[in-house]
Amino acid sequence: MKGLELSQRYYEAYGRAMIEERFCEIADQTAAGLAGAGSECLGFDDEISMDHDYGPSFCIWLPREVYVQYGARMQAAYEALPQEFMGFSGRVCEEQGQGRVGVLCLEDFYRGILGYDRAPVTEQEWLTVPEENLATAVSGMVFEDRSGSFTQIRNDLMQYYPRMVWVRRLAQSLAKAAQTGQYNYARAMKRGERIAAELSLSEFVRESMKVVYLLNRRYAPYDKWLRRGMKELSQCAEIGDMLDLLYTIPDPAAAWEGVTAQDYVYNLNTEDGRILIIEAVCNIIVQELNAQGLSDRQDNFLQNHLQAVLQSGGVS
Repeated sequence: MKGLELSQRYYEAYGRAMIEERFCEIADQTAAGLAGAGSECLGFDDEISMDHDYGPSFCIWLPREVYVQYGARMQAAYEALPQEFMGFSGRVCEEQGQGRVGVLCLEDFYRGILGYDRAPVTEQEWLTVPEENLATAVSGMVFEDRSGSFTQIRNDLMQYYPRMVWVRRLAQSLAKAAQTGQYNYARAMKRGERIAAELSLSEFVRESMKVVYLLNRRYAPYDKWLRRGMKELSQCAEIGDMLDLLYTIPDPAAAWEGVTAQDYVYNLNTEDGRILIIEAVCNIIVQELNAQGLSDRQDNFLQNHLQAVLQSGGVS
């Protein structure tokens, strides 16, 4: 059973009654759900995930002034709830998983993820928050929010980046994808620097996936779940399958044997299948940039689209 479903059923079986019967005086100031860090909050948990930080549990978020007065007592009541539920034993947390469930201070929850106890406001504030943290902040599910305070911040974040921030982040990932995949990879292979080439290829894969999230206006999760999350996107979704192919191509070293410094300066070594996939991925990205009115250029080198992308967002 997925962690989110287990959490919701556990809350409905025990959590709601605990709040209404034992803390009725503050029930209207509580929010409950499961959100934050963890594969279960993204909905990506599976049998492998069940070996840690899994089991019947949920979060209760309280405003700071309420948390200070009631937090310890409510946590004790939470810990006294039945540990066994629907055949699953109680949640066993690893050290880094401590404090993810139970009774939490609303403001501290968001501050711990974002650095702010609210959604970012200024362009600079938005740019200081790592994108995977934004994905974490809007993950999971809110089962109930009687005051609406927790959900209001969540909804503000779900409105996504202001346009100027969005195009800056998009331009940044486009630049990195161009530099690593369309430039550094081939140059490293020409030099026989295989580790440098593999690092460049990995960075291209990461940044091209981030571009896809940005073009879908979805926050990208941390690296472990980038590819998995792409399956839920609509625009440029085929790029995920194309990137998968990169790791099925036989060792391309032979394609670079005998290549001189003057070879493939202004054209592509099409004997290396990785090059073909990199360029195909970039072509799909360019088509989507055109379709969304972010650039009217047609050439495949992503670097050449940066100025148009930035200007489309009012960034000079």
